Amino acid sequence: MNLTPLTAISPIDGRYADKVSELRNLFSEYGLIRQRVRVEALWFKALANEPAIKELQGLPAVVMKTLDELAASLSIEDAVKVKEYERTTNHDVKAVEYLVKARLDAFPEGKARREFVHFACTSEDINNLSYALMLKEARDQVLVPTVIKLINRLKDLSHHYAEQPMISRTHGQPATPTTLGKELANVIYRLQRQMDRLANVTILGKINGAVGNFNAHVVAYPEVNWAKFGQAFVESMNLNWNPYTTQIEPHDWNGEYFDALAGLNTVLIDFCRDIWGYISLGYFKQRVIAGETGSSTMPHKVNPIDFENGEGNLSLANALLRFFADKLPVSRWQRDLTDSTVMRNVGVAVSHSLLAWKSINRGLDRIDINTSKMLEDLDANWELLAEPIQTVMRRYGVENAYEQLKDLTRGQRLNAESLREFINKLSLPEAAKQTLLKLAPANYLGIATQLAQKI
Repeated sequence: MNLTPLTAISPIDGRYADKVSELRNLFSEYGLIRQRVRVEALWFKALANEPAIKELQGLPAVVMKTLDELAASLSIEDAVKVKEYERTTNHDVKAVEYLVKARLDAFPEGKARREFVHFACTSEDINNLSYALMLKEARDQVLVPTVIKLINRLKDLSHHYAEQPMISRTHGQPATPTTLGKELANVIYRLQRQMDRLANVTILGKINGAVGNFNAHVVAYPEVNWAKFGQAFVESMNLNWNPYTTQIEPHDWNGEYFDALAGLNTVLIDFCRDIWGYISLGYFKQRVIAGETGSSTMPHKVNPIDFENGEGNLSLANALLRFFADKLPVSRWQRDLTDSTVMRNVGVAVSHSLLAWKSINRGLDRIDINTSKMLEDLDANWELLAEPIQTVMRRYGVENAYEQLKDLTRGQRLNAESLREFINKLSLPEAAKQTLLKLAPANYLGIATQLAQKI
């Protein structure tokens, strides 16, 4: 059976393949091979530029150009060739080494120096840098720009609805009024913090040999300052140098990266659930899309599927991301292989995150604000004004202010007239009474509007 979106086991490569296509070049097997070839080619070139390594001096420009071309791009045909080598070697990094050697073999000067490919490297020297480049590109090119667009969209909505009053709900019960814009501002502020945390994770790399000590390097070329050389190489790829490692870069930064991404997703899970709830209450109306079906048996249904799909994919992504954050920094002694198969799945978690963010955006496209329902609920809950009334009573020394309002309102629905009667009987300065008499649930908003406008 040929592999197609219909025959793929993973829904990321099947049902949702077209929705996460921008990650395919980064996290696919091809994407990993591409980064490995890049690191191997650049390492050979860095060695050739070190004067103390005399055996590599004098390489012709055509060889250096070939290395640059390998580092810059990799054809699908070359990736297929790597997989052919792997069928013999049963070792994926060794297969990459053979491809680079084969390309050098096209030139006599390159063939004579082919054994400097993968010089003094352990496989993890190549792997840790490849995954670092992969995750850095995903973050900088896809994840952060996508979140910025979502945040900016929510900012526009927050500003537009800064003055739109709505009832709050604490413990699911009617509570002090707010505005729709302010509630969106809460989400924006949280998302911004989590995005900044992800964007500022320091991505580390190492290329220091079998257990992190440059053992073989020093034996072969004792005159080279290998710590300085390795640092310069890692930093040349816009990564940060980790000077203290075992055979593996210890993956602490990976844990920070995945934890930050999970934190961002957690905010959006909360957002999806709130929007779902507001749709259920009728605060948001869903647009009917021609031809769509909401239920196989109930023709009237228009379901909030985009926010439900968003929540589901965010939860699935976080299950993997939290596992990665906990598992990857743990390795027995100088190295065990349990991280290898785990790392191959990082693209799955990132893809489910991106898929969820797109679902949320699509969901926002399909809802309109039901202002009349919001105002109707506010007008049905005049008892919400018990809070400001008892607070003003406290200011002017009215005894048992809280208890009086509790007796009047707890578990009861009041209307405007009954509250006004209560206010008029209070021993308060006339100006204070007039302030309270002007209050209504729809204008008892504190600085919610200003907070929304300010975000």
